[in-house]
Order: sequence, then structure tokens, then C-alpha cells
Amino acid sequence: MTLDRHALGFGAGQRALYASDPWASRGRLFPEAESPTRSDFQRDRDRIVHTTAFRRLKHKTQVFIAAEGDHYRTRLTHTIEVAQIARALARALKLDEDLAEGVALVHDFGHTPFGHTGEDALHEVLEPFGGFDHNAQSLRIVTKLERRYADFDGLNLTWESLEGLVKHNGPLISPSGEGTRGLVPRPILDYCAIHDLEIGSFASLEAQVAAIADDIAYNTHDIDDGLRSGYLTFEMLEEIPFLARLMAEVRARYPGLEPSRFTHEIMRRQITAMVEDVIGYAQRAIRDVQPESADDVRRAGRPLATFSEEMAVTDRAIKAMLFAHIYRHPEVMRVRANAASILTDLYHAYMDDPLLMQGHYWVDRIAGMPESARARHVGDYLAGMTDNYAISTHRRLFDHTPELR
Repeated sequence: MTLDRHALGFGAGQRALYASDPWASRGRLFPEAESPTRSDFQRDRDRIVHTTAFRRLKHKTQVFIAAEGDHYRTRLTHTIEVAQIARALARALKLDEDLAEGVALVHDFGHTPFGHTGEDALHEVLEPFGGFDHNAQSLRIVTKLERRYADFDGLNLTWESLEGLVKHNGPLISPSGEGTRGLVPRPILDYCAIHDLEIGSFASLEAQVAAIADDIAYNTHDIDDGLRSGYLTFEMLEEIPFLARLMAEVRARYPGLEPSRFTHEIMRRQITAMVEDVIGYAQRAIRDVQPESADDVRRAGRPLATFSEEMAVTDRAIKAMLFAHIYRHPEVMRVRANAASILTDLYHAYMDDPLLMQGHYWVDRIAGMPESARARHVGDYLAGMTDNYAISTHRRLFDHTPELR
């Protein structure tokens, strides 16, 4: 993908017409006085960083559970990598960097302990009550579950930040009103009833770059962690032409390079190539659509910041490799099954005796609630746990806790 480097926003200090304007935000659900020193999007980002939910990410699984090694990514380090890439994309495209960074920092708030394994386990036990979706849980956290401010529950983020959180992967409903990825989770519909996030349209470009930054980050660092674990080998990477070319380039420039440095040289080239591909695609899409406002981006009918078709093919090939050799590796599946049983056991224990949920702010009232409401509170409590806390709690409540290594 050819880049127009003269159109890049490095150091320009000026937003494009199609960027989100922090001084013309659609506002917050609960009106607040403006800050004399920070834009609304800066304040959103800062609030996100200071949350309990953000701190908990350091002990939540990305792919490999923390007990397997200190050098693997956690949900927090993944989030930081996504934010760095999102900010780089935003700067290059003359977007609002603070909004892009904020959406990237908040996008995984709703993830459970033990990564997608925990999400699957919670969805299964909560399916009779609407199921569990980490994106909807992120929205619940920032609009309800974080209890820090005197005037409101949640963080009272701007409309643009909430829109980016909910829609960064695209519209949730089609023009005909059907869910684009199945049923729209009830927490999102309930919130939109009081603060419409327009889930039938695309999100801002800031949210779009945060979404594609997520793909770039985990495509790269899951390879890195896979090589460290031994589940991936350099020979497996050779099967993907894009990665094979990068490896050949590194070998030609640095013959006999030690494996750890060789891996890093591949990864940094992978990130650079993917970032530049997104920038080039976005520049071309912007020229085609000619948006003159952030709302024009929302009405474009397609994402404007994503991979080119050639890179999308590579993206799918990398994901297929990761699924085959890491995510579905027999040893990983064994650990996943044990992790799922920990959350399932805790769910049933808390449903039977809600008083076991130490520190839950409504613990004294949950027992008398209808089953559906009680289940949602238990789901909130479990989703907020770190890997470490879930394991230690299970050991306290049960005679045997499965091994996760």
C-alpha cells in the first residue's frame, strides 16, 4: 500500500475536518462543567486510566495464564500496546489522539478472568438470563459498576467515548434492524434507551483506528508469546508469505542473529507493515468518501480505517495459524477447561449463597432479588475478578482447585 507521506499528521497539531472535535462533543449523560486545562476526551482518557477496572487488567489473562510465566502478555500489557498503535494511527491521520487512545484503553474492561475462556464460561451459565458479552460488560463498568464519583455511577464518559467502546467493531444493527453479530446484548439496548449511541451506524475514525490497532497488536504479540511458549516455531511462520518475507529480510540483514533478537526484528517489521497498510488504505478511503465531519464518517456505510484486501488475507492467515497452533493446542485447551470449571463452580456457589461475595456493594440485598437480577450481580462480581483472585477464592471455598499450568 503506497502512503501519501505529505498527508500524514506527524507533529501537525491540527485535526482534520473528519476528526472528532473535543470542543464540540455531544456531551455527557450527566452535564459537567468544562475543564480549563483539558479537553473532554483527555478527561475521558484520564478517568479510564484511574479506574479499578484498568488496574485489574494487569492480572487478567490475554492468552497464557499468568502462572505459566511472567513474560507473557496480560490483558493490561495488551491494552497498552493497542493504545500505542491507536495513537500512532490517529496522529498519522490527523485525528483526535486522546479519543483514539481512550477507546483503546477501555476496549477490554469487560473481559473476565482467564481471557475468552472465562467469557465463554460466564456466557454459558448466564445464557438463561441474557448471556454474557465482554463489550456489553465494558459498557456496564463505565456507566454503572465503577463507583467513584459523588454525582453519578460509572465514569460519565462523553458520547463519543461510549460510542467508540460499543461500536469500534462496526454497527450492531443492520438498516433492517437485525443484529449484525446476533442479538444485541440487553445492557447495550438498555443504555441506548436513555442515551442513544446510534448503534446502527459506524463509529468515528478514532474508534475505527482503535479497533484495527487491537488486531495489529494481538496478531503480533500472540506470535511473540507463541514462539516463547514453544507452541509456534519459525518454520510455522514460514508458511505465511508475509511473515516469510519479513524473516528473509531479517536474515539477510543480520545473519546468525540470536532467536530472541530475531523474533523482535520480525515483530517490529510486522507492526510497521500493518500500520502503514492501514494508513494507506484510510488515506485512499478518505479521498474516495471525502468526509467533512465525523458524522460523515459515521454515515459512510463502510469502515474507512482497516486493512487493505491484501493485508486482510494475511490477517486471516495469521489468525488461522494462531487458532490452530495456540488457541486450540491440546495443552491450552486443558488449561481452558480447568479455568472454566473454576468460574462455573464459583457462579453456582454465589447463586446458592450470595453472602459469599465478599465486598460486593449490594451483597446484603442480593439474596432477596429475582433469580435473573441475582445472576447478573453474580456475573458482574465474577467478571471483575482477576485470575489470581478467582483461583485463591476457589481454593478457599472448595476442597480441590484444578491446576492451571
